[in-house]
Amino acid sequence: MSELSLFFAQNAAAEMSEDFIVSDRFKDKDGAPVAWKIRSMSEAENEEIRRSATRLVKGKNGMKVPETSPEEYMAKLVVASIVFPDLKNAELQKSYGVLGGEQLIKKMLLSGEYAVLVQKVQKVNGFDRDINELVEDVKN
Repeated sequence: MSELSLFFAQNAAAEMSEDFIVSDRFKDKDGAPVAWKIRSMSEAENEEIRRSATRLVKGKNGMKVPETSPEEYMAKLVVASIVFPDLKNAELQKSYGVLGGEQLIKKMLLSGEYAVLVQKVQKVNGFDRDINELVEDVKN
């Protein structure tokens, strides 16, 4: 097997997923906290999410420039990364009186829970590594 073949699609590790207790407020029938399932995503999916959170706004000299809303981007990234519970489920959204996964997640969770979930989603998707750590890894 040539060194290049190590990078072929069939040899790449599959999408990663991880179970994570977001909140002790959601319990199963035995009273144990229910784990959420969070998945990693490709850069192509991430790019699509970033694009959907970007709008053209008037810049200097009246020229339109793209501007990404960090809050909207992060909410969309979180929702796209969650496999379970199904945040797109109409019944679940209806129970909270909202439409859309981004609105649902913000209604379901307390502020601190949402912040912890955001950190976990970033970690699962590889955003937790400092650029200096990556440089050191490349050097070694």
